[in-house]
Amino acid sequence: MLSHLLTSFVAASTFSILFNVPKKSLLSAGFVGMAGWALYISLIFQEVDPVAATLAASFLVAVISHVFAKRYKNPVIIFSVAGIIPLVPGGMAYDAMRNVVENDYTTALELAAKAFMISGSIAFGLVLSEVLNQIFLRKRGRLRRYMGSRG
Repeated sequence: MLSHLLTSFVAASTFSILFNVPKKSLLSAGFVGMAGWALYISLIFQEVDPVAATLAASFLVAVISHVFAKRYKNPVIIFSVAGIIPLVPGGMAYDAMRNVVENDYTTALELAAKAFMISGSIAFGLVLSEVLNQIFLRKRGRLRRYMGSRG
């Protein structure tokens, strides 16, 4: 487990360098990737479906990204892009294309479909977090206006 955490931290942090993330946020971006991967791998060890595990992990990545964005006064995308890097099914997509080249279309189709579903769950987790964040902020704003008018 420790090797998974360390590798995901390094992957997210070094990928952040490619996107010119401010130096003060590199460790935080690495932490976001590590947290998402930790949730994913712990769910996989509990024999949860990889698509559901990826959905949960990407949702966690998005939530932590919003918190860090507010804390460090940076855009959310700095943390969310770095955070999802360990979750991207690149190896699975590669294996699907390799099987196409080897004329093993059945295996290629299975792997491609699974990679597509995992990619979709990453997107859905990020969108779900954003929608819930907007709903929360809207309700919080209404509560502040209500409390302000009463005071």
